[in-house]
Amino acid sequence: MKKFKLTILGNKYDVEILNVEQNIAEIDVNGTIYSVEVDKTLKPTKTPVFVRPNAVQTYETDKANIKTSKPTAPKGAGFIKSPLPGVILNIIAKEGDHVKAGDKLLILEAMKMENNIESDKEGIIKSIHVKTGDSVLEGDTLVEIGGN
Repeated sequence: MKKFKLTILGNKYDVEILNVEQNIAEIDVNGTIYSVEVDKTLKPTKTPVFVRPNAVQTYETDKANIKTSKPTAPKGAGFIKSPLPGVILNIIAKEGDHVKAGDKLLILEAMKMENNIESDKEGIIKSIHVKTGDSVLEGDTLVEIGGN
Protein backbone atom coordinates (compact mmCIF):
# COMPACT_ATOMS: atom_id res chain seq x y z
CA MET A 1 0.00 0.00 0.00
CA LYS A 2 2.44 2.66 1.20
CA LYS A 3 6.19 2.63 1.78
CA PHE A 4 8.15 4.80 4.18
CA LYS A 5 11.82 5.26 5.08
CA LEU A 6 12.13 6.09 8.78
CA THR A 7 15.11 6.94 10.96
CA ILE A 8 14.56 6.34 14.69
CA LEU A 9 17.44 7.06 17.10
CA GLY A 10 19.89 6.88 14.17
CA ASN A 11 18.60 3.49 12.97
CA LYS A 12 17.14 3.36 9.43
CA TYR A 13 13.96 1.38 8.77
CA ASP A 14 12.17 0.53 5.52
CA VAL A 15 8.50 0.29 6.45
CA GLU A 16 5.68 -0.84 4.18
CA ILE A 17 2.02 -0.94 5.18
CA LEU A 18 0.71 -4.17 3.69
CA ASN A 19 -2.89 -4.32 4.87
CA VAL A 20 -5.25 -2.38 7.11
CA GLU A 21 -8.44 -3.86 8.59
CA GLN A 22 -10.36 -1.72 11.06
CA ASN A 23 -7.68 -0.69 13.59
CA ILE A 24 -5.12 -3.47 12.89
CA ALA A 25 -2.35 -2.70 10.39
CA GLU A 26 -0.08 -5.36 8.95
CA ILE A 27 3.34 -3.80 8.33
CA ASP A 28 6.69 -4.97 7.02
CA VAL A 29 9.70 -3.44 8.82
CA ASN A 30 13.03 -4.33 7.19
CA GLY A 31 11.61 -7.70 6.04
CA THR A 32 9.86 -8.64 9.29
CA ILE A 33 6.05 -8.55 9.34
CA TYR A 34 4.23 -7.14 12.37
CA SER A 35 0.57 -6.71 13.30
CA VAL A 36 0.12 -3.31 14.89
CA GLU A 37 -2.92 -1.91 16.66
CA VAL A 38 -3.67 1.68 15.73
CA ASP A 39 -5.50 4.09 18.08
CA LYS A 40 -8.08 5.03 15.46
CA THR A 41 -9.62 3.18 12.52
CA LEU A 42 -7.64 3.81 9.35
CA LYS A 43 -9.23 3.81 5.96
CA PRO A 44 -7.29 1.74 3.46
CA THR A 45 -6.19 3.74 0.44
CA LYS A 46 -7.60 2.45 -2.79
CA THR A 47 -6.38 2.84 -6.29
CA PRO A 48 -8.76 5.22 -8.06
CA VAL A 49 -11.06 3.59 -10.57
CA PHE A 50 -11.79 5.35 -13.85
CA VAL A 51 -15.51 5.15 -14.49
CA ARG A 52 -16.89 5.87 -17.93
CA PRO A 53 -20.55 6.53 -18.63
CA ASN A 54 -22.35 3.93 -20.70
CA ALA A 55 -22.02 4.47 -24.44
CA VAL A 56 -25.12 5.71 -26.17
CA GLN A 57 -26.24 4.12 -29.42
CA THR A 58 -25.30 6.22 -32.42
CA TYR A 59 -28.00 4.73 -34.58
CA GLU A 60 -31.74 4.84 -34.28
CA THR A 61 -33.87 1.74 -33.82
CA ASP A 62 -36.57 2.93 -36.24
CA LYS A 63 -35.49 1.35 -39.54
CA ALA A 64 -36.84 4.31 -41.54
CA ASN A 65 -34.44 6.67 -39.71
CA ILE A 66 -31.33 4.48 -39.47
CA LYS A 67 -28.14 6.55 -39.76
CA THR A 68 -25.62 3.72 -39.69
CA SER A 69 -25.90 0.01 -39.26
CA LYS A 70 -23.90 -2.56 -37.36
CA PRO A 71 -20.69 -3.62 -39.15
CA THR A 72 -21.83 -7.25 -39.36
CA ALA A 73 -25.33 -6.48 -40.63
CA PRO A 74 -26.37 -5.81 -44.20
CA LYS A 75 -26.42 -2.06 -44.74
CA GLY A 76 -30.14 -1.58 -45.25
CA ALA A 77 -32.30 -1.12 -48.33
CA GLY A 78 -29.56 -0.93 -50.94
CA PHE A 79 -28.00 2.29 -49.64
CA ILE A 80 -24.36 2.88 -48.78
CA LYS A 81 -24.23 5.50 -46.03
CA SER A 82 -21.39 7.61 -44.72
CA PRO A 83 -19.83 6.00 -41.63
CA LEU A 84 -18.55 9.39 -40.38
CA PRO A 85 -18.56 13.07 -41.34
CA GLY A 86 -16.10 14.11 -44.05
CA VAL A 87 -15.48 15.33 -47.59
CA ILE A 88 -15.76 13.26 -50.78
CA LEU A 89 -12.31 13.19 -52.41
CA ASN A 90 -12.89 10.84 -55.32
CA ILE A 91 -15.76 8.87 -56.82
CA ILE A 92 -14.52 5.65 -58.38
CA ALA A 93 -17.76 3.93 -59.40
CA LYS A 94 -20.28 5.22 -61.95
CA GLU A 95 -24.05 4.84 -62.26
CA GLY A 96 -24.83 1.59 -64.07
CA ASP A 97 -21.62 -0.16 -62.94
CA HIS A 98 -21.98 -3.70 -61.63
CA VAL A 99 -20.31 -4.00 -58.23
CA LYS A 100 -19.55 -6.88 -55.91
CA ALA A 101 -19.24 -6.83 -52.13
CA GLY A 102 -15.88 -5.24 -51.26
CA ASP A 103 -15.53 -3.14 -54.45
CA LYS A 104 -14.26 0.38 -53.76
CA LEU A 105 -16.94 2.97 -54.57
CA LEU A 106 -15.45 6.26 -53.38
CA ILE A 107 -12.88 7.87 -51.10
CA LEU A 108 -13.99 9.91 -48.10
CA GLU A 109 -11.60 12.20 -46.23
CA ALA A 110 -12.41 12.33 -42.53
CA MET A 111 -10.17 13.59 -39.70
CA LYS A 112 -7.32 14.13 -42.21
CA MET A 113 -7.42 10.46 -43.27
CA GLU A 114 -8.60 8.91 -46.51
CA ASN A 115 -11.25 6.22 -46.02
CA ASN A 116 -12.23 3.78 -48.74
CA ILE A 117 -16.00 3.36 -48.92
CA GLU A 118 -16.73 -0.10 -50.27
CA SER A 119 -19.84 -1.88 -51.43
CA ASP A 120 -21.36 -4.27 -48.91
CA LYS A 121 -23.47 -6.10 -51.48
CA GLU A 122 -23.54 -7.15 -55.10
CA GLY A 123 -25.67 -5.22 -57.56
CA ILE A 124 -25.88 -2.38 -60.04
CA ILE A 125 -25.35 1.21 -58.96
CA LYS A 126 -28.70 2.95 -59.38
CA SER A 127 -27.57 6.42 -58.32
CA ILE A 128 -24.71 8.31 -56.70
CA HIS A 129 -26.01 10.94 -54.31
CA VAL A 130 -22.74 12.91 -53.89
CA LYS A 131 -20.08 14.53 -56.04
CA THR A 132 -16.39 15.24 -55.51
CA GLY A 133 -15.88 17.98 -52.92
CA ASP A 134 -19.23 17.45 -51.15
CA SER A 135 -19.25 17.55 -47.36
CA VAL A 136 -21.24 14.72 -45.80
CA LEU A 137 -22.42 13.91 -42.29
CA GLU A 138 -22.56 10.54 -40.59
CA GLY A 139 -25.49 8.59 -42.01
CA ASP A 140 -25.85 10.57 -45.24
CA THR A 141 -26.71 8.37 -48.23
CA LEU A 142 -23.78 8.18 -50.64
CA VAL A 143 -24.70 5.49 -53.16
CA GLU A 144 -27.83 3.48 -53.97
CA ILE A 145 -27.30 -0.08 -55.16
CA GLY A 146 -30.12 -2.01 -56.83
CA GLY A 147 -30.57 -5.70 -57.41
CA ASN A 148 -28.73 -7.66 -60.07
